[in-house]
Amino acid sequence: MKDGRLVFENAWGNVRTYDKKGRPVKAEPVTTETLYDLASNTKMYSVNYVIQYLLSRGKVNLDTKIVDILGKAFSEKTIDIKYDGYDPVSLKTNKSWKAKLTIRDLLKHQGGFPAGPQYFNDRYDCASQYFDSDKGNVLYAGTGADTATRKKTLKQIFRTPLMYEPGTQTVYSDVDYMVLCFCVEAITGMSLSAFLAKTFWKPMGLKHITFNPLRNGFSKADCAATELMGNSRDGNLHYKNVRTKTLQGEVHDPNAYFCMNGVSGHAGLFSNASDLAKLASVMLTGGYGKYRFFTRDVIDMFTAPKHEDYTYYGLGWWREGDHGRDRYFGSASRTNLFGHQGFTGTLTVIDPEENLVIVLLTNKIHSKLVPGDQTLNQYSGNLYTTATLGFATEIIEMGLEPGGNSKELYQSLLCDMAVDARRKLAQDGITDPKHPQARACQALQQAAKLK
Repeated sequence: MKDGRLVFENAWGNVRTYDKKGRPVKAEPVTTETLYDLASNTKMYSVNYVIQYLLSRGKVNLDTKIVDILGKAFSEKTIDIKYDGYDPVSLKTNKSWKAKLTIRDLLKHQGGFPAGPQYFNDRYDCASQYFDSDKGNVLYAGTGADTATRKKTLKQIFRTPLMYEPGTQTVYSDVDYMVLCFCVEAITGMSLSAFLAKTFWKPMGLKHITFNPLRNGFSKADCAATELMGNSRDGNLHYKNVRTKTLQGEVHDPNAYFCMNGVSGHAGLFSNASDLAKLASVMLTGGYGKYRFFTRDVIDMFTAPKHEDYTYYGLGWWREGDHGRDRYFGSASRTNLFGHQGFTGTLTVIDPEENLVIVLLTNKIHSKLVPGDQTLNQYSGNLYTTATLGFATEIIEMGLEPGGNSKELYQSLLCDMAVDARRKLAQDGITDPKHPQARACQALQQAAKLK
């Protein structure tokens, strides 16, 4: 979107490319109406939007303590876990830390929570954060994917001790936004999904954005598929009730699916690109059409650097800052550009100087794991050119510069990308031409007409 208008949209690829074994299936082309699992882009367009809306109306204070919203049990029910690699603290100290936590702390990702406790995994060891342990998960909430499990998850969050003293580190944590989800539901008296629909989606006429699409009028064919074998990482994970079918229309994130019944502040939203672009454009002016959502002061507050040493973070929002996000925002971008990225392969970019919104939605994790990957976290799709996401921002931002709309300029960029990909292949010692990184390099070389 440029200057308030949707100036370009397009769709490439398939709704589903492989079966759960990684074998090609009959092509089902995506359209501009196809919904994608937004993953962590959910954080901005759900919880952040609600808090910004409430703050613009004086209905919330960012320095309100979480215990004053969710109750003293948030701190008093905390249990003792000695996290590997962190200095042990007394349970009394940990409870006092949690009792002082505020909304602002969690928006800054400096609240002290670990990055991603697996409340769904009965084999997760909280101390070591190892995902396949025989010790058992003391914070296990279950895999019911229902309201009862969601309530139990909140209780397990109450029991979760902090990993470090709030404010002393920045650790990007999904738990921060799970907590904030429960907070905004307590403040508004509505489910997160219902509040977003009433406040943003319906007034703006957005019809292709939702949580739990299969429960809300969409079919699997309307949604781009994600992981081939559920959350099992090609069959390598074996916790209770792990999903093993190809995911399509179900949120990929297992905490969101199993523990939050599909509706969470950290993941769970599905959208097509144009509806998400319209929603993101609210961050440029504070409104859409005749509707006003955010004040300018609130927009500026949330998108300013959270600290001079962390210019690539605002309040929740990711910032280009001192080029700390080039992989997503491109090296040609201005320092005040902001947005977010999602694990499934989604990107939103907002450039206030150019009055520009860029949305790129992919399903890059709809691919097998890279052969030999021991982390169980490197999908083949992560190595494709499109998966870097920031190349799209780079091309568009270059095109906005004087003389930027030049075939020669883009040919030069493409050649640079191909040469860099070839250099990295040699650096990583990859000689198998079928390796996904090698295939990506070959595609770039062909496009750049390099031998």
